[in-house]
Amino acid sequence: MQKSLRDILAGVIFAGFGLAFAIASLGYDLGTPLRMGPGYFPLVLAVVLIALGLAIAGKALVDVGVEPLGGIPWRGLVLLLAAPVIFGLTIKGLGLAPSLFVTALMSAFASRRTPLSVAVLLAALLTLFCVLIFVYGLGITVPVFGSWLSL
Repeated sequence: MQKSLRDILAGVIFAGFGLAFAIASLGYDLGTPLRMGPGYFPLVLAVVLIALGLAIAGKALVDVGVEPLGGIPWRGLVLLLAAPVIFGLTIKGLGLAPSLFVTALMSAFASRRTPLSVAVLLAALLTLFCVLIFVYGLGITVPVFGSWLSL
């Protein structure tokens, strides 16, 4: 009986991230369910992530089927890992809107099946949504357009 290696690996990764977050959250005050401390909610989410990972891996171990792991999607891996780095490096100079647009565009292009028009539309809508929520709704003092764009 061969198992789905992809699902087993995904479950182990989920459980590993959950375990890491659970360990990190124990460094904060947990409080009680009625008076939650700063570590309570991350710990609950970590436990949910661990349970989800174990469920995915467990189901993959029970399933009967052949699913090869396949190749490593280098394009998606590089774009998804580089996107937050680019965002962090450019948000101060470019501002929130251009940095977020570029980051969303990079993330959309991680899939080869995303057409250019959909990627641009998705990036524009996500940028608009985030600017409305973070800058105007929550009042976070991040410039919409940074100093690199003001001539």
